[in-house]
Amino acid sequence: MGEPDQPSTARMIDFWLGGDHHFPVDVAAATAFEQAYGPCAPVFRELRAFLGRAVRAIAGQGVDGFLVFGAGVPTMGNVHEVATDATVLYTDVDPVTIRLGQRILAGSDRAGYGYGDATDIGTVDPAQLHRFVPGWGRRPVGVIFLGLAAFLDDDTLARTLDELYAASAPGSMLAVDFDTEELAGHPEALAMMGPAFRMRPPAAFAPLLGRWAPTADGIVPVSQWRPDGAPAPVPDAFQGALAIRGAD
Repeated sequence: MGEPDQPSTARMIDFWLGGDHHFPVDVAAATAFEQAYGPCAPVFRELRAFLGRAVRAIAGQGVDGFLVFGAGVPTMGNVHEVATDATVLYTDVDPVTIRLGQRILAGSDRAGYGYGDATDIGTVDPAQLHRFVPGWGRRPVGVIFLGLAAFLDDDTLARTLDELYAASAPGSMLAVDFDTEELAGHPEALAMMGPAFRMRPPAAFAPLLGRWAPTADGIVPVSQWRPDGAPAPVPDAFQGALAIRGAD
């Protein structure tokens, strides 16, 4: 795979997490963003830690198949590295990220990577879905939906989550995050996020989940969601939840 000439958010996050799957163009973009908003690395490490705790909670309910949207680089504590007995299908829409993910997972029989647009579940390859998320639609699975809500308007986000609810089996669990208004105080960083980026006040989060029912933990800053110890002192940039698909 040749070196890309455009930075990727997925590879920038890999850089912030301390990974090895990024390029100089990503480091340059990450450094520029840090100059506008300093705590990128600790904020994204907390989001990844939230992912890990949510995945462990889902697996703890006996779920052994995961479908991941907007997966990014499948390393540094990603789903298959946390739920070591589960099978995982990672999906993304960026072809460079997909090729990178496929190369990383080439030797795995538990995890695959393919194209998938969260707003249209029909874009996920049925053969991959059958292989890596067996029982999709018939038995509970884990759906990972992180880093996506901020790039969908309210109507699209609500429709997407409702379609995922309808397509998944009762007992399925959704890990989801929302961007707060943290970047409102950092206009240079906000401008770098582009016109599609949407911050939301916490009061707006729960209604967007629709029929997905958050666990008793609620929707809270990701560092405060079932922390392993004292919550890390990071800005409240992301709030997250684990939500359950009921029997209706």
